[in-house]
Amino acid sequence: MPPDTEPLQDPDTPEQDPSEPDQDPEPPFPTDAIEPTPSGVEEDETGDDSASISSLSSVSSALAAADLATTATEPSVPDRPFPAAKDLLHISFNQDYGCFAAGTKSGFRIFNCDPFREIFRRDLGPTSPPSPTPTSPPHTGGGGGVGVVEMLFRCNILALVGGGDAPHYPPNKVMIWDDHQSRCIGELSFKSPVRAVRLRRDRIVVVLDSKVYVYNFADLKLVHHIETAPNPRGLCAVSQQPGSTVLVCPGAQKGQIRVEHYGARKTKFINAHSSRVACFALSQDGRLIATASTKGTLVRIFNAVEGNLLQEVRRGADRAEIYSLAFSNNLQYLAVSSDKGTIHVFNLKINVGLTTNDKPLPAPEPDVPHMSPSFSFIKGVLPKYFHSEWSVAQFRLHEGEQYIVAFGHEKNTVAVVGMDGSFYRCQYDPVNGGEMQQLECHNFLKPSDQP
Repeated sequence: MPPDTEPLQDPDTPEQDPSEPDQDPEPPFPTDAIEPTPSGVEEDETGDDSASISSLSSVSSALAAADLATTATEPSVPDRPFPAAKDLLHISFNQDYGCFAAGTKSGFRIFNCDPFREIFRRDLGPTSPPSPTPTSPPHTGGGGGVGVVEMLFRCNILALVGGGDAPHYPPNKVMIWDDHQSRCIGELSFKSPVRAVRLRRDRIVVVLDSKVYVYNFADLKLVHHIETAPNPRGLCAVSQQPGSTVLVCPGAQKGQIRVEHYGARKTKFINAHSSRVACFALSQDGRLIATASTKGTLVRIFNAVEGNLLQEVRRGADRAEIYSLAFSNNLQYLAVSSDKGTIHVFNLKINVGLTTNDKPLPAPEPDVPHMSPSFSFIKGVLPKYFHSEWSVAQFRLHEGEQYIVAFGHEKNTVAVVGMDGSFYRCQYDPVNGGEMQQLECHNFLKPSDQP
């Protein structure tokens, strides 16, 4: 059985039979916070968002499938022209940043990052609806739109959610797709739209507007659910290290994040920003968290175990919408993308070997100080601004476009994917910094990129 497709069950997480919807999945975990804050109140499972499940056995058996990059099958339907950029609904990297997925108004596509190539595509348009079966419901969306595509490393299992004006699946359902069978083998149904899905080898995490549900992957049993502040962006992150599950989601208050340590059965609340959290990232081993607020000027790095602030870096002085954050595999660098069109790489000055002994930094400065004519203000703020930690490397793209960034498998490289259909791979100089060198650029929506 390939190591990247074998399901690993976390023995520390209790399970709940889905036939008992009125029971809480488990007693509340012990909770603590950096500042005294009330925890989010868990809601009974009979609330406004419940899930129905189908095809449990198929999901369990399908998890042992092979690597997509080496056993990709031919498209099950004739190819259509590539969609225009306006038809692109979703982009996301897989867990190790080796691939990325694109959801469009006509289906979804999977790409390899290095070397860049399309692995496969699936056209789910109305001209070729899937045949209704007990495990694959009739085509009811009227189109081929896929608004969420979540990969599980490189294996044949993906999570799909319908999207766009003509969704292929209802936007309130998570469809478990087995690409070896070219069909859905299970589903999770909710009473409100699904905002995001996160996968690891033993868990499925479903994010709704104000709730997060955690399921066991092998049998789709609910193991935990969390009440959050309104979360229309579907912010959520989960660690990928086997045997230890760490989950990060918005807390109950503005600017707060909630960290679930399932192995230790603990919940940590971190008051990260004074304004709403706009983006965060969790390192694969679950030890570090990077956060940015809606102001988008500062990025803060926290110890996920203790919750203390380890480092603060500055993207810029003016407001920006942060689209993505990513840690390098060695935890020495952090990449940031925003609507300003510049990709930043920051040097992390963190000794990750001292996770329990790291001392918290002094109280962080406000995200963006309000302008004031007083000299005392200038005297207090300017030293902080000019002594801020700035990025060591930058890569400039088109302002206003949405890009996501990840670190490449080749040393000192980053991969960038844009909602305009662009893919870039570039290299930074860790010693001298400055402008990154572009290594390659592709438009993955152009017909000329067809394999």
